[in-house]
Amino acid sequence: MSFVIAIDGPAASGKGTLARKLAEHYGLPHLDTGLLYRATACALLDEGLPLDDLHAAVEAARGLSLVDFDEARLRAREMGEAASVVAAMPAVRAALIDMQRAFAARPEGAVLDGRDIGTVICPDASVKIFVTATPETRAQRRALELASRGEPVDYAAILDDVKKRDARDSGRSAAPLKAADDAVTLDTSELDRDEAFAAAVAIAEKARSA
Repeated sequence: MSFVIAIDGPAASGKGTLARKLAEHYGLPHLDTGLLYRATACALLDEGLPLDDLHAAVEAARGLSLVDFDEARLRAREMGEAASVVAAMPAVRAALIDMQRAFAARPEGAVLDGRDIGTVICPDASVKIFVTATPETRAQRRALELASRGEPVDYAAILDDVKKRDARDSGRSAAPLKAADDAVTLDTSELDRDEAFAAAVAIAEKARSA
């Protein structure tokens, strides 16, 4: 049976870093599913199309290739905001489900992180972790991330963005952000990366031995 780790959580909770480290630790492929929505939004913006153009958004989602991502551009702050808009469209989410499930279906397993992995994409995942942190902590992390890339930082604006994204992601009708009933919640507010990783491995090992 393949070993699939599903990691969900809000923006800047640290789930991506955790997912990458877990994938390396277990020798599994990793997919940051948020990049799919960022890439969809990016395609619309590049074509000068509005983010709420449903038909164009679905076509962009269907045309994605996992090997063509410019991660540096996709991880920019404004792309995250744009991604949150297209991710709220049920038809866009439906267009991306098969791609994500195919990735998770690899014989050896996989690590996927996003907002609906444990609830929608991989409801039978071996391990489900819901990573969270306070909005203030997440805004500070995002500010440090942007500063490290030489981008301008406005903490108040970033905190406002984090809260708006939380509301939009949790309140959308299609696959809202929430912890799966059988997920283990990991609050990283007071944890550094090594501590969060150790806690996640402990959760994964407990699930494997169950």
